[in-house]
Amino acid sequence: MSLHRALTTLGCALAALLTTAWSAAPATAPARAATTVLTHHGLVRGAAHDGYRTFDGIPYAAPPVGRLRWAPPRPAAPWSGVRDATRPASACPQPAGEVPGGSTDEDCLHLNVTTPDGAGPAHPRPVIVWLHGGGLTTGAGGSYDAHRMAIRGDVVVVTVDYRLGALGFLAHRGLPGSGTFGLADQQAALRWVRAEIGAFGGDARKVTLAGESAGGYSVCAQLASPAAAGLFDRAIVESGPCTGRPDRPFAPSSVPLSTARAAGGDLAVKVGCGSARDVPACLRRVAVSRLLAAQATDQQPAYDTALLPGDPAAAIAAGRFHRVSVLIGNNHDEGNGWAAGIVQAGHPVTPDTWPDVVAAFFPSSGQAKAIVREYPVHRTDGGPVFGAVIGDGDFACPTAHTEGLLAAHVPVWRYEFADEHAPPLTSGTPPFPLGAPHASELPYLFDLGGRHRVLTPAQHRLANTMIDYWTRFARTADPNGPASPHWARQSVLSLAPDHIVPTRTAHSRHHCAFWNALGQAEPVSATGPQLLHVRAHGDGLLPLGQLPRR
Repeated sequence: MSLHRALTTLGCALAALLTTAWSAAPATAPARAATTVLTHHGLVRGAAHDGYRTFDGIPYAAPPVGRLRWAPPRPAAPWSGVRDATRPASACPQPAGEVPGGSTDEDCLHLNVTTPDGAGPAHPRPVIVWLHGGGLTTGAGGSYDAHRMAIRGDVVVVTVDYRLGALGFLAHRGLPGSGTFGLADQQAALRWVRAEIGAFGGDARKVTLAGESAGGYSVCAQLASPAAAGLFDRAIVESGPCTGRPDRPFAPSSVPLSTARAAGGDLAVKVGCGSARDVPACLRRVAVSRLLAAQATDQQPAYDTALLPGDPAAAIAAGRFHRVSVLIGNNHDEGNGWAAGIVQAGHPVTPDTWPDVVAAFFPSSGQAKAIVREYPVHRTDGGPVFGAVIGDGDFACPTAHTEGLLAAHVPVWRYEFADEHAPPLTSGTPPFPLGAPHASELPYLFDLGGRHRVLTPAQHRLANTMIDYWTRFARTADPNGPASPHWARQSVLSLAPDHIVPTRTAHSRHHCAFWNALGQAEPVSATGPQLLHVRAHGDGLLPLGQLPRR
C-alpha cells in the first residue's frame, strides 16, 4: 500500500477511534423542579437546575423523513398537551463516534435551550446559537452543556442539530436545493430563534451565531448566504476559517455544485440507484445505515446554489457578506492532533519520509518542495513540524486572511487560544506534546458530554475570561469590559492562563507570508488531494492521543 493510500485510509481509522472523549451520558446537576414555556407550536416542559433551566429536544422543523428526505426543512407540526423537554433528542444520522453506536434516526431537527435564572420575556438576555463541529458528518448539539456560559455570561444558549453527511449535503439534479440541506436546517433553527426565543427569556434582537471547526465554517457560509439575511446580529468563528480551500485538506471548505453532483452520482451507484428511472425516489427508499456506509467520509457544502450562490471564500473576499461584527480565531497548535494520529498510525515523520508525507497532502510537486524547504524536519521534531504545516496552512494563516477581508467592512476581533497545557480531550499518550491543538478551547466554554474537564485554578480563570469576552460580544458586539485585559481590534489576543496579551507576531510565527505566496502561485483544485478523508475525520473536534473523537 502506498503512503498516500495508507494516509487516506487513516482517515477512516481515526473516525473509528474518535469514540470516547465526549460520549459519556450528560451528567448535569439534578433537576429540582419542572418549568413550562408556551411556544407557537405548544407547551414544553424543561428542567430547573441550580441557577439555570434547560429545554432539550425541541423540534424546530418537521422530521425530514419519507418525501422530506433531501427536501428543504418544513415547519414543525404543533402538538397538544405538554411536550417533555428534559433530555436531548436523537442526534442526526451519523456513524459511531461522538454518539455511541452512531445514529440512524432521521427525526433529528431539534435544538436545546439553556437559560439563566431571571431571564424572561420582561428581562430578555442576549442569545448565542451554537453550531457543533464534526466535519459535517458527526456531532450533536446535546454534547455541549452550556450552563457555565449561560450563568456566568447571563445569556441564553441554543445548541442545534442539523442534517449531516449525505443526508445533509448530497447533491443531485433531481433534488432541488440539494448540496446545502444542512445549512438550510441551520437557517430554519435561526428563524425559530427569532420567533420563539423570547418566551425562554432570550432577546431575539441580539442573536449571535457561533460555531467551531465545521460549525465555524457553517457560520462563514451563513455570512455569505443571502437567505440568512436578518437571521443573526453577530458571528463567532472558532477554528473554521472562511477562506478554506479544497487543496488544504484539514480545514472545512465548499465545492462547486458540479463537483457535489458528481459525488452524489457516485453515491447513487453505490446504493443501487444509479440506473433507476427515478433516482431521487430510489434514494429515499435506501436505509439510513446503507447511506452511512456508502457516503464519502468528507462532506462539503455546494456553492452555485440558491442558498450559497458562490464560494464563501470568494464572497467574503469580494465583500459580499452580511454586515455583522465578528469574533474569530484559531488555536496555537491546530495541526498537532492530526500529526500525532498519523505518527501513531505507523507513519513516522523523519528527514527521510518527510518529502513523501508532504507530497501525500500537497500533490503539486512545486508546493511540496517549497513546504519541505520552509519547514525542515530534523532528527526528532518530525511530528511537531508536520503539525505546524497543518496548523499554519489550514488554520492560522487562513484565519488571518479572513480577518483582513472581514475587517475591511465590519468590526473584527481576533484571538489565538494558546494554553500549551490545555487538558486533553482524549485518553492515551500522544507521541509528542500537543500544546493547544484543534478544539482544545472548547472545554473552557462548555462542559463536554456532560463533563467539565479538570482545569487548574489558572485555567479556570482563563475559562471565565473567555466566557466573559464571548458573552460581552454577544451583548454589545464588543468583547471588552472593565475587568478583562483590553482586546484591541488591530492585534491578536493571545489567550493563555494568567497571560492574556495582545500580540502582533502571530502572522510571522505561522509563516503566513509563505502560505500566502504559495496559495497565489498554485491554482486551487475543485477537489483537492484524495486525502480529504483525513480532514473529515479530524475536522470537527479533535484527533489526538488515542484519537477518540473529532
